[in-house]
Amino acid sequence: MRVVIQRALEASVTIEGAFTSSIKKGMLILAGFENDDLQEDLEWMVKKVTQIRIFNDELGVMNLSIKEVKGELLVVSQFTLHAKTKKGNRPSYIQAAKSDLAIPLYEKFKQLLEAELEQPIQSGIFGADMKVQLINDGPVTIIIDSKNKDL
Repeated sequence: MRVVIQRALEASVTIEGAFTSSIKKGMLILAGFENDDLQEDLEWMVKKVTQIRIFNDELGVMNLSIKEVKGELLVVSQFTLHAKTKKGNRPSYIQAAKSDLAIPLYEKFKQLLEAELEQPIQSGIFGADMKVQLINDGPVTIIIDSKNKDL
């Protein structure tokens, strides 16, 4: 599982011209799932996302988590996070999980985030052609991969 976290002043998703969801201060999380992701990957990622300290404290130091600032989450599925670009000019998405595996992982990830934060989260719609708007705060963008915990 791979995520891109973007600290947001606000973010929203529109699908086919219709407003779908939005957040104010918090995180936009782009989430991609791969073929061998398991429940353990989801649980590890939820802990990482909810505990990572990327929000400023009173001294302006990134020392607070999403929990501590009571921020909001917007989660958007994005299989292109698993693009392989080694050969040629057309990315390969062979590592990205197909929808029959990815949809349950995406839904479970959202459920685990809601349970951990004890608040509802916003999301896009899996597989939809979404327009995502973001005001990135900082900018702060973090990439986390459950298969490469050194990132």
